[in-house]
Amino acid sequence: MTTDRRHQGPAFKVALVGGILTTLAALAMALSGPAYRMDLLTLGNAFGLLRYGAFTALGAAGLGLVALLIALVTRRALPALLGCLVILAGGALVAIPWLQLQQAQAVPPIHDITTDMQDPPAFVALVEARRAAPNAVEYPGEMTAQQQRKAYPAIQPLMLDAPLETVREAAEAGIASTGWDIAAVSDTRIEATATTTWFGFKDDVVIRLNETDEGTRVDMRSASRLGVSDVGTNAARILTFMDDLVRRLESAD
Repeated sequence: MTTDRRHQGPAFKVALVGGILTTLAALAMALSGPAYRMDLLTLGNAFGLLRYGAFTALGAAGLGLVALLIALVTRRALPALLGCLVILAGGALVAIPWLQLQQAQAVPPIHDITTDMQDPPAFVALVEARRAAPNAVEYPGEMTAQQQRKAYPAIQPLMLDAPLETVREAAEAGIASTGWDIAAVSDTRIEATATTTWFGFKDDVVIRLNETDEGTRVDMRSASRLGVSDVGTNAARILTFMDDLVRRLESAD
């Protein structure tokens, strides 16, 4: 039997269909975010496209499994290899939203995180932008604070043994390295907006500096403009920024 005739067997054809479906699923999932960012789709439709892409990838992985089983029975090496590739690709695509869902279920449904829950840094320059968005300008209150304390105990004010001006300059350099859009800078505060890569969600950040007897206290707040849960994004942003700020000051010594 020639190689061409083997390629025309049922296992190869099933694997080929699975490969086509995997490609379509990947395109749908990859384009869901950019389509929303360019206002081609509503957020609900973009999430729907992502969901349908995941279902298509799951179906493709199933076809890959069928192709693999047929290839094993008929002893066809190439269709077996293609079936394995389709299974792996489809499974990888399904894993993306599944892992996101697991992360969402592992964190509280909050979207406004701060190092100071008693006196959260307030938005000033970004007030109008936040008023135009679904989420509130003001800090949500004690219920959010309680959930944050339980989920993110490591988020605390940062005390630095350095002059306020030095800390502010390091904070500005850190913001510049992240690509956030700076809205305002003063002697004791910085406001900026971070934009997520895939869907382009806007999260607003305010950094407040206070000079104390021990040095400079840094408080930070990061709040999403849209959505009930941030899937841990704002907490991770604060922790990452604070760690980076400490490293910058240590390297400057």
